[in-house]
Amino acid sequence: MQQLPVDFIVNMRQQLGDNEAERLFAALDSASPVSVRLNDQKWHSGEWGVAIPWCEWGRYLDSRPQFTTDIPFAAGAYYVQEAGSQFISHILRTEGVDSGTILDMCAAPGGKSTLYASTVGNRGLVVANEYVRNRANILADNIRKWGLGNVVVTNNDPSHIAAFEGWFDVVAVDAPCSGEGMFRKEEVARTEWSTNSVEMCAQRQRAILTEAWQSLKAGGLLIYSTCTFNTSEDEGILEWMSGEWGDEICPSAKVSLPDGCDAECVNIGDFQGFRFFPHRVESEGFFVAVARKSGDISNKSVTPKSRKKIMTDAPKEAIRELARWVNNPENIRFAAVAESYYAYPAAYYEQIKALAHNLTVIYSGVEMGQIFKGKLKPEWPLSQSVWYNRGVVPAVDVDRETALDYLRKRDISAAQFEEGINLVTSDGYPLGFVKRIGNRVNNTYPNSLKINNL
Repeated sequence: MQQLPVDFIVNMRQQLGDNEAERLFAALDSASPVSVRLNDQKWHSGEWGVAIPWCEWGRYLDSRPQFTTDIPFAAGAYYVQEAGSQFISHILRTEGVDSGTILDMCAAPGGKSTLYASTVGNRGLVVANEYVRNRANILADNIRKWGLGNVVVTNNDPSHIAAFEGWFDVVAVDAPCSGEGMFRKEEVARTEWSTNSVEMCAQRQRAILTEAWQSLKAGGLLIYSTCTFNTSEDEGILEWMSGEWGDEICPSAKVSLPDGCDAECVNIGDFQGFRFFPHRVESEGFFVAVARKSGDISNKSVTPKSRKKIMTDAPKEAIRELARWVNNPENIRFAAVAESYYAYPAAYYEQIKALAHNLTVIYSGVEMGQIFKGKLKPEWPLSQSVWYNRGVVPAVDVDRETALDYLRKRDISAAQFEEGINLVTSDGYPLGFVKRIGNRVNNTYPNSLKINNL
């Protein structure tokens, strides 16, 4: 492993003192803990790992599985996420957030977005934005696999989202940062770090937060986080926000550390902050702070005028066919986007349409597929959706080797499938659809997700 940067060592000695800094350096050269967060609407494999004290569905594992070939992972039954970042779950629980609209401004690859989606469930909507397109595509794949249908993935500059003024109950900015908290896991984080990068990141963080603040409702919750230790990107940003918005910021509910969490508590103005050092908490480095936007300022909410038309309400004959494929269709709205039909939570349909007609939306709701001669040709995301009605087509539970062949997009035997569309499951976890045509099986697993390395 690359040596820790000299300037980082100097900074941490100044920030922590020599003794604690040495403990941090030793931790950064040790093995990383393994942690995951279960999908409470998909996981059915019983107890696994040791509970993370601050997240109901978080688990520490005693060893690192081969995630690529793990069936529950392929089916979106859990997400590999650092334990420290799961502390956001504790913040949301303390704040009583279990519904409403959440903006995840810097969302890729999707750990926190899936956490927010699970938090609000069918009672809310998450807008997961990622500015970098290839990262946004990875984010979209992870959202499809998570399968809750309550997420809109956008690929926009934060200034575009700021046009939705006062829209969101919660705005989360997991800001691009210098990445000191990842020094143990990623050697590139060490090689790319510099004091200049710290300052550049701080400038970018201030710019993103300026746009994010505009999108937050009066009375709404702001969550700011980084995966770095230095005060320039952590306390310094909180001080900047306090000076920038002053009376517009007010305290959130008091967030206490749960038993087993030895994070450092930081209070700057009305912000409560928490820093996770790997020598004090079983996690990689993480910093998170929270405050609210004052409720006594303008309560206006602005929806931009539509610039384009992307979504078209599904016609009645299509709705009849689409409704067969989902549970509780009365809670779902269907729309056509390009040549495919999608399902959306009815309670947030108009908001999703407004987003789609103003932003670059690369995925939202649940893609269901195309209709030919009155019958739906289902797309893979439908198989991953918790809305999917498993009684529509035969479900065939295959052994592990067959499942891995499916995930590799290899040929699999047609004998176990019925003619036409079948759902492939393994250990009860849905993996996707196949179509049997005589003695041949058409494997429809997405190319972007197929296992290539084994």
